[in-house]
Amino acid sequence: MVQAYNFLASWQLFPEKCDFEYQIVPKSGNYKIESTHAGHHLSFSHNWVNIENEAFYAQYEINPNGEKFPFDNKDFADQMAAEINNASCLTVQFFKGDTLSLQVVHEILANGFLKVTHHGCKENGEAFKNTEVYHKQLSVLPYASSAGSVAIRPTKEGIIKHKALSAMEDQTNMQLNQIKEQIELLARQAQEIRKRKELSLMIYEAKITFKPQIGQVYHVYEKTDGSHVLSLVAPSEWGGGAGPFAQFVATVKLLADHTWIEC
Repeated sequence: MVQAYNFLASWQLFPEKCDFEYQIVPKSGNYKIESTHAGHHLSFSHNWVNIENEAFYAQYEINPNGEKFPFDNKDFADQMAAEINNASCLTVQFFKGDTLSLQVVHEILANGFLKVTHHGCKENGEAFKNTEVYHKQLSVLPYASSAGSVAIRPTKEGIIKHKALSAMEDQTNMQLNQIKEQIELLARQAQEIRKRKELSLMIYEAKITFKPQIGQVYHVYEKTDGSHVLSLVAPSEWGGGAGPFAQFVATVKLLADHTWIEC
């Protein structure tokens, strides 16, 4: 257990240095690793606070000999195993049945920080990696320290809230994606309306020698002086060219709202 010495401390979360692929980065948190059972076991206690000032607490003890042993909270895992890989790396694994459901890798960085990386799977089976970074504290209280502080819930309630937050995030992300798609559709519709408006303004400023009929197709040409003219004659009827005009602009149709669209 000499190799565990570097991990034995109270650690405070750096939220701004975290990288979460799944769920929300906590607003604050503490991670405490202690030696127990005459140095043969390690005790982990973890408390964190979300952006709504709700507090969560989890605690467990491991024997870092690499062997599996039962885990008390069956809602989270059936078994766990831990191993001190070297003086700067400690790995904890959680199993559901025979399946590895979560692997937590603790690394002491060159600057003395503790990096905790969670490798797991979402409810849909997609893999994720969350990275937390902590700095060492001289002292820390693993409980609320004033009357105004939030209350620490027990582990089981914390797990329940954790699942509820995950479901909430999935639902709100789905709703946000739906709104995003609606916004993109509205943006495309607005762009089409703007194009119709610009085209309609050009046509109504053009020379028109007849009364256009709704639903009929016409042709816009540009004259040598830069002005436009609306014509019944298609480019193909000019032999594929612009006839007496400088250039062909577009084939258009008059809609019921008296706007024009390009055909």
